Amino acid sequence: MLKKKKHMGLLMAGAALLAACGNDAAAGEDGKDVVTLWAGGSDNVRIAMESVVDAFNDSEYGEDYELELEYILSGSGTQSLRDRIVAAQKAGETDTDYDLILTSDSEFVSYVEEGGEDIFTPVDFEKVPNAENLQASVSVGEDYLVPYRGTTVVLAYNSDNVPTPPKTADELYQWIKDNPGRFAYNTPGSGGAGSSFVTTAVYNSLPEEALTSQDESWKDQWDEGFGLLEELHPHMYQSGGQVVYPNKNQGTLDLLANQEVDIIPAWADMVIQQIGQGTLPESTKIAQIDPSFTGNVDAMVMPSIGSDVEGAHAVMDFMLTEEAQSILLDEMAAIPLIDAANLESENSALLEGLDVREFRVSSLGTLGTELNERWDQDIASLQ
Repeated sequence: MLKKKKHMGLLMAGAALLAACGNDAAAGEDGKDVVTLWAGGSDNVRIAMESVVDAFNDSEYGEDYELELEYILSGSGTQSLRDRIVAAQKAGETDTDYDLILTSDSEFVSYVEEGGEDIFTPVDFEKVPNAENLQASVSVGEDYLVPYRGTTVVLAYNSDNVPTPPKTADELYQWIKDNPGRFAYNTPGSGGAGSSFVTTAVYNSLPEEALTSQDESWKDQWDEGFGLLEELHPHMYQSGGQVVYPNKNQGTLDLLANQEVDIIPAWADMVIQQIGQGTLPESTKIAQIDPSFTGNVDAMVMPSIGSDVEGAHAVMDFMLTEEAQSILLDEMAAIPLIDAANLESENSALLEGLDVREFRVSSLGTLGTELNERWDQDIASLQ
């Protein structure tokens, strides 16, 4: 099978983008089928995925396929990946180089809402045998998505001052009250760690199904959770005699690094990276509570407008090998979704006690934005 030319629309939008989705044939190196993987996000993700691409091409999978990466950097001002794919589909494109894309199970919902149920190609799991080793699942789109890495919010704590961290949500809330000023979470609208803390506090009193629902009726049951957040408010970190909610995920990590607080909610990958970089002291540990904070499972999915379905399946299978999972753990502190015991990574030791099978994913859609807005009105205004 010959492969079409590379998509020329990276810096184009609208009609120019669609015009570049042509199907002129171009063979890969040594006549191999070229498989194009599309991804986006921060630069550390790009670096990690470049390493994965190199490893794939050097592996036995690379004997049949040549993997190439197209990357859209967050904040670059270019058209988003979702907008591009939806636009190409609505324009009737059927043979593009959108062979495989990286997304999250929560974003999957937005794709389907904008592009319809046929925007993706179902996975033939017989062609992804390594999927049998997965220890985590997606919350939606299980016939279309193959998860490959996890990230979740955990408790990050100073083990010198807190030798035994809280094990449950209720124990955490009691610890906050018993240790005023030694806990902080960032404003939920500025970062996912704070948002996860708020979401967990509100949704722990709701049925589990609510975490993956966009039904507006759930808002009627938020009062109990916001009552808890108001109750915890006076016990939070203070500066200048007033409660302060730091800005962004890094804001709380800075407080922990400077020993101004002892426990924070934080993304596990950020903690692991910063321990390795030395910006967080070695005394920093992570712990999972029960019920756990929310997080994300990032996954691979095949747009129906892509053309190399066989190659895309090969890439998905490789992504679940110990080699690929070790690369992701080493270079971006991605939490492996297979058994981490045999991974050749120094970061494996930092995952001790972190069970991906206990991850809670959320898919609230616009309710997540409304939840943050209510926090701004009800909690941020408290003094």
